[in-house]
Amino acid sequence: MKPQNLFLLPSIQTGGLCTTHPGPRSVAYDEFPKQFDSSKNGFDFHIYYMPSVPAQAQYAKEMHERVRREFPELRIYRLWDKPVGPHTTAMFEVNTFNPHQTGAFFSWIVVHRGPCDVFVHPNTGNALRDHTELATWIGRRWPLHLDALGLAKHKQ
Repeated sequence: MKPQNLFLLPSIQTGGLCTTHPGPRSVAYDEFPKQFDSSKNGFDFHIYYMPSVPAQAQYAKEMHERVRREFPELRIYRLWDKPVGPHTTAMFEVNTFNPHQTGAFFSWIVVHRGPCDVFVHPNTGNALRDHTELATWIGRRWPLHLDALGLAKHKQ
């Protein structure tokens, strides 16, 4: 990414350890980068749990209901008690549609995920890249069945 129209920003000292740079607010607060597929939601959050561990399954069920109530503007899919698609364990999915929702849900899930792990990926239109290079994990990383994406086989 090559910066354009660069100019020197004024700096304000804040306690001697860092500086702030007043200027216009970034458009990234309101819009996803243009690489995103505008016909889809911005990010998918897949909340993983082990259905064979009763405490995890119960936690996931309660968290699913809590997400439904605390984030009614998000799209929340049903609980899957078995692997589905590229996911190798039970999970449920939450979709965000703008950067504000993504940031709010990301910060919320980080502190409320409990024993669950979370796979987060954007929707740019390149499913393989979205599920590998551009994905991030909160908690433990799980293997994915990338062949389930309908793409050429790829080992993670």
